[in-house]
Amino acid sequence: MIDMLENGIWTGPIMDQHIHLDKNNLFLGAVDDFFIAGGTAINLVHKPDFNNLPKSLNDYQMAYNETLEMANEIREKYEISVNVILGPHPVAWEKQIIPLGIDRATELHIQAVDLALEHIKEKNAVCLGEVGRPHYPVNDKVWRFANELLLQIMQKAAKNKVSIQLHVEDNGYKTYSDISGMCKISKLPKKRTIRHFAPSDISSDFTHGISSTINVGKGCIKEIIETLPESESYWGMETDYLDDLNRPGAVLGPKTVPKRTQELSQTLWKSDYSDNKIIELMLNIHSKWPSELYP
Repeated sequence: MIDMLENGIWTGPIMDQHIHLDKNNLFLGAVDDFFIAGGTAINLVHKPDFNNLPKSLNDYQMAYNETLEMANEIREKYEISVNVILGPHPVAWEKQIIPLGIDRATELHIQAVDLALEHIKEKNAVCLGEVGRPHYPVNDKVWRFANELLLQIMQKAAKNKVSIQLHVEDNGYKTYSDISGMCKISKLPKKRTIRHFAPSDISSDFTHGISSTINVGKGCIKEIIETLPESESYWGMETDYLDDLNRPGAVLGPKTVPKRTQELSQTLWKSDYSDNKIIELMLNIHSKWPSELYP
């Protein structure tokens, strides 16, 4: 095990827990960048097409199938592990309200959740997501519906004993507090409730014990290390890479998680962390915790 750390350089597993890919964009080129940089595993998350939103359950099935096909192609061409995460995006729901009406948009959203849960049951996917609520201001009626819808989705996840990746607004402590309350009502374990695109504060007081995948942009490592001693929650790293040629590198490029992993490892190695403690942490982030969250 000690061979995974060489002078502060991590040579063990490296997982991006939330990445989108698109057959019409870089696709395998992005995987190539991740793999060459040292990446060993990804959570491939269904990417909604906001320019061509699903109008029926069949549209969702075709979109999910495309994600599953991409995962198989990656597995065939690269020696990396690929988990698939399927679910209807909350922004898609909000955008469907005008053309479909809020009742039909909500009905279709729940049908898409149930379809994703079927894929998880059949072992085609490992997690429900990204689901949640709009990350931008909406009117009171839409916000109320969004929260009722999210609670229903969390109850379904709890009943089916699956993890969810949440797309929620960036409102720090309050967002975590809200989701914690919804976990209690829905009976969805906090460990299996994963806040995607999370802040780098991993202290349990801040996260309320909810799991998180951190957006590992510049400057995140400092706060991760500062809050690490107060963390008892599961957490990981993500890029939320969008694979959009019109927005290259958005949100973060596919090389970022391997790069930040090395930054974290080397910063800890230069401090008072022992090699064994660094190895234990890295294995938790990139292997042990993901294996529990995405079985």
